[in-house]
Amino acid sequence: MPRYTVHVRGEWLAVPCQAGTNTIRWLGEEAVRRYMKNKPDNGGFASVEAVNFFVRRCKGRGLLDHDDATEDVLEDNEFVEVVIEGDAMSPDYIPSQPDEIYTYSKYREPGKYISLDGDNLTTEDLVSLGKGLYKIKLTPQAEAKVRQSREVIESIVKEQTVVYGITTGFGKFARTVIPNSKLKELQVNLVRSHSAGVGKPLSPERSRMLLALRINVLAKGYSGISLETLQQVIDAFNASCLPYIPEKGTVGASGDLAPLSHLALGLIGEGKMWSPKSGWADAKYVLEAHGLKPITLKPKEGLALINGTQMITSLGCEAVERASAIARQADIVAALTLEVLKGTTKAFDTDIHSVRPHRGQMEVAFRFRSLLDSDHHPSEIAESHRFCDRVQDAYTMRCCPQVHGVVNDTIAFVKGIITTEINSATDNPMVFADRGETVSGGNFHGEYPAKALDYLAIGVHELAAISERRIERLCNPSLSELPAFLVTEGGLNSGFMIAHCTAAALVSENKALCHPSSVDSLSTSAATEDHVSMGGWAARKALRVIEHVEQVLAIELLAACQGIEFLRPLKTTTPLEKVYDLVRSVVRPWMKDRFMAPDIEVTHRLLVDQEVWKVAEPYIEKYKREHIPESRPTSPTAFSLGSLMVNDKCVEQEDNDVQEKL
Repeated sequence: MPRYTVHVRGEWLAVPCQAGTNTIRWLGEEAVRRYMKNKPDNGGFASVEAVNFFVRRCKGRGLLDHDDATEDVLEDNEFVEVVIEGDAMSPDYIPSQPDEIYTYSKYREPGKYISLDGDNLTTEDLVSLGKGLYKIKLTPQAEAKVRQSREVIESIVKEQTVVYGITTGFGKFARTVIPNSKLKELQVNLVRSHSAGVGKPLSPERSRMLLALRINVLAKGYSGISLETLQQVIDAFNASCLPYIPEKGTVGASGDLAPLSHLALGLIGEGKMWSPKSGWADAKYVLEAHGLKPITLKPKEGLALINGTQMITSLGCEAVERASAIARQADIVAALTLEVLKGTTKAFDTDIHSVRPHRGQMEVAFRFRSLLDSDHHPSEIAESHRFCDRVQDAYTMRCCPQVHGVVNDTIAFVKGIITTEINSATDNPMVFADRGETVSGGNFHGEYPAKALDYLAIGVHELAAISERRIERLCNPSLSELPAFLVTEGGLNSGFMIAHCTAAALVSENKALCHPSSVDSLSTSAATEDHVSMGGWAARKALRVIEHVEQVLAIELLAACQGIEFLRPLKTTTPLEKVYDLVRSVVRPWMKDRFMAPDIEVTHRLLVDQEVWKVAEPYIEKYKREHIPESRPTSPTAFSLGSLMVNDKCVEQEDNDVQEKL
C-alpha cells in the first residue's frame, strides 16, 4: 500500500492510500480530515467539504491536478503539501527556494564511493562530496579504530568513572556527576539545548560537506562513537538526508557547537531536514521516507557528534578551492585586458622573476608569457603597437606577477592549514584506545582555521582590488584610447559606466569584510570558555569576499571582451581568442545599452565553473612543454619546477594529442 507524507498548516501527516483507487483530491481531503481530527476546534473548519485547497509537490513545488490518480503522479513515500486557500505560509514551514529547485534538478544519486579513514581526505574530495558526486564508506582500519575507542567508553560507563562529558555535565557543569540511568538523556539534552543557531540554513552542498567532514573526523577513532551509530550517520549522508543547519551561532570554541548540534538534531529525528526526494520536512519523516531510523544516542555520542571545528573547516575547504580557481583565471582575464590596452609583455621576462623567486610570482609570470608570447601565439594587436613609444605600463598590468603571485602563495599556505585540520581529531575529551583512557584538551579550538581564513580573505581580495583598477583603465578613454565606457554613441548609451560602479562597490565592501574576525574574542559559558576564535564568521566572510572577487573579475572579463570589439579586425593570441569566443557564446557584443545584470551573472558562472581555465589550460600546458623541455618527468608523478606544479597527465601528452585537444 503506497503512503504519502502530507504537510497541512505546519503539521506533517502520514496518509496511506489504496493502490489504483485514490485521486489527488482524495489525498488532499484525507489529509485535511486527519488534520481536523487532531485539533480541538477542527482546525477552524466546519467540514472537509467546506475547505478549498490545492496540492503541490514539496520537491520542485509543482501543482497537482485533483483528478489525477495518486499512483500516476506520485512516488511511494513522496512529500506533498496541501495549501488552504486564504492561508498565509505557515511560519514553521521552510519553502523551497529557486536555488534549491536548481539543486533538485542537478542532483543525481552517485554510484561511486570515497573511503574515509580520517587521515587522507583532501579539500578537493570534500568539495566533491558536497556536490553529491560520491557516497561514503569507511575503511576496515577505520572501523577497527572506532570499535576500539568505543570499548573505552563502555568501560568508563560500566565502572562509573567520572569523565567529562560522559558521566558529567558540560562547560560550567563539568563538576556535576550524572547517574548512569540518565546518561542517554544527558546526550539528547546536550544536542537539543545546543541547537540554538540562527540565520539562513546552509545550502544542501554545504550541509553535505559539513556532514562528510564530521564523518571523517569520527573515522579517526578518537571520539568514542559506536560503529553502529557512525554507520547510521553515513547512511543518512548517502541518502542525502541533510539536517537544517543555521549558518550563524558558532564562536569557534568549543568547536562549532551550535551548527553541529543542529546537524545531530536532525539525525536523531528532530527539527527539519532536507533531501532531494522530500524537500524540507520534519526530520523523522525524511529519514523514514528513505528507510532510515533516527539515531538513539548512547553515552558520549551526543558530544562526539557536536564537538569540533567542522563548520569552519568545511566552509574553508570550499573557500580554498574557489580561491584557487579564481586566482588561476584572474591571470587569464588580466592578460586579455593587457592586450586590449596594448600593454607590453617585457614585465614578464623570466630573468626579472628569477632574481625575486617567489613561487607564486614566478607561476603568474609564466602564465602571462604562455598566453601573450607573440612568437608562440602571434597577436595582430601586439604587432600593431610593437614600435610605439610607451616604455612601461601602469602597475595594474606591469605588477600582476607580484600582486597575483602573493595571492597564489597565500592560497597554498591556507590550503596546507585546512588540509591538516580536516584530517585532525578535534573532540574533547579525546579517547585513546591504546592507553585505555580519555584525556581532556583543547583541539576543538578553531584558531588555526580562523586565522588562516582571515588571511585568505585578505589575500584573495587583492585580485578584485587590482581588477577594479583595470576596469577603470578600460572604461576611461584618456587611459585606454577606446570609446568612453566601451560603447558607441556615448551619452545616448552609458555602456559599462555602472558595471564599473558595481565593481567599485564590491571592492569597497570587501575592505570591511577583510577585517579579521579572529582578532576578536568574547568569553562564554560563564568564563569557562574564556577565549574563542570567531572562526565561523571568518569562514563565511571569506566565502563572501571570494564571491565578490569572482564578480569583479566577471565584469573585467566582459569589459575586456567589449574592448576587443573596437580593435577588430585585429586578433589577439590564439588562447585569448578562445577565451573571447567562450564569452561570446553566452554574451553578445554591447552595441547599445541593454539589461546588463544577466550578462554579469552568466559570466560569473563561467568563472565559478572554471570554463575560462578549461579553455586556456591546454595552451598553457603546451607552452610549458615546448619552452621547458627539461621539466619532462621520467616517472608518472607530479613534480616541482621552481614555482610550477606540473601534473603528469599534462606533460605526458604527445604533440598530436595536444593539438587534438586544442
